Amino acid sequence: MQKNTAFVLKVFLAIADIIAIVMSFTLAYLARIYVDDRPFYFVPQTHEFMWLSIILIPLWLIIIALTGLYRRSVYMYRPREYGRLLIVSFISVMALISYEFFSDISIFPVRIIALYFVAISFVLLIIGREVVQFAFRFLAKRGVGVQSVIIVGDNQTTTRLASYFITNLDYGYKVAAIVAKTKFIPKDGMDMQFSSFGAAIKKVGHPDIILQTDDISSEDLYAYSVEHHMTYMFVPKQDILLSRTSEVEIVGAEPLITVRTTKIVGWGRFVKRFCDIIISLTVLTVALIPMLIISIITKLSEPRAKVFFKQKRLTRFDEAFYLYKFRTMKDDLTGMTPEEQFAKLGQPELSKIYRDNGDQLPGRDPRITKIGRFLRATSLDELPQLFNVLKGDISFVGPRALVPEELGQYENKNLILSIRSGLTGLAQVSGRRNISFAERRKLDIYYVQHWSLLLDFQIILKTITHVLFRRGAK
Repeated sequence: MQKNTAFVLKVFLAIADIIAIVMSFTLAYLARIYVDDRPFYFVPQTHEFMWLSIILIPLWLIIIALTGLYRRSVYMYRPREYGRLLIVSFISVMALISYEFFSDISIFPVRIIALYFVAISFVLLIIGREVVQFAFRFLAKRGVGVQSVIIVGDNQTTTRLASYFITNLDYGYKVAAIVAKTKFIPKDGMDMQFSSFGAAIKKVGHPDIILQTDDISSEDLYAYSVEHHMTYMFVPKQDILLSRTSEVEIVGAEPLITVRTTKIVGWGRFVKRFCDIIISLTVLTVALIPMLIISIITKLSEPRAKVFFKQKRLTRFDEAFYLYKFRTMKDDLTGMTPEEQFAKLGQPELSKIYRDNGDQLPGRDPRITKIGRFLRATSLDELPQLFNVLKGDISFVGPRALVPEELGQYENKNLILSIRSGLTGLAQVSGRRNISFAERRKLDIYYVQHWSLLLDFQIILKTITHVLFRRGAK
């Protein structure tokens, strides 16, 4: 029988949201009256304003629910949650202002209160949700409210999920049994191994969740979960089944599933391109002077060398283009492969170290100039790519633009190349060079199939964080 832990958490999140909304209305109103020293031309009616905020609570909760903020996949992933909370704050206020314009009801005596509310509500909504999440994590670590899970399947996915849930009790799942061969059992889960699902049930009883990682006897396990009111979860064998771009239609009496490679088509493609133009123009306006300074310094450091580095890359529909960066390598090494560069420097042994460490050196790279080290550490070397974005070669957010040799042998390259490459992307903000080539490409495919403007917004925010704190840049 399922525990109602997830439902209880959602209830407390809703309560926290209600408190945050009422407090935001009140604080925004009081800020205009007592903090803002400009004169105001309305009669303060604090009690009436607070009462109005309480009446509007259902509207706020509906908007929050529609944005998915009560779904586990959202509130368990902070960047996604924060991005949607910011959007909720803006959309809610704009909706109320629009309603006020077409009705006789005065919601905001002056518009500045609405602006105050946006900022205050965003902060308080985050604080309230963090308090609730902290309380539930605290209880989960002590075994309160956790859901028991039986993991079934002979593959490495079983190993990864079991290991994760065993070491992360605060997620709310506790592994009760693992039905798999010994080679797929993590070291800290050996005492949970069972040879069959029946043996596991007989020993540990009925769990809250059955999590299957393969497709063997999946119908039987699903039927068992339905019969005993359990949650059944499975890992699709094909990554394409994870895509939210599929459409279902009934032809005769048969359901047919149409799967699109990406949602960046038609209107989605237009909106994304429009955002690229606006963002690139805005950032270029701010970055032109720093780019000019970098160009002068780079030229002075090596007067006979080029300021910019260009390289042939691939973008949408396998189209080749030249990607521009500030040159960060020594001029006499430009255009060579890493192996050729290290050989010319008289340090060929560094080639193996470079490849073994995910195309980077653990220490100082002798190929990089002094100014180049700074540019790479701050990601300023990538500023010229803004012109690639404005031109339409790449998008601001998308899969990393790779050289033909890197993608040549990759079997899923056509999925990645179904959209424009990006200046930044999901792979870059999810570990960047600290994850393998295959893992980065898997994240690229996820982005292609799950694109949304909200996801772009989250990636941009996380990119800013990475640049400011120099995470992952080399």
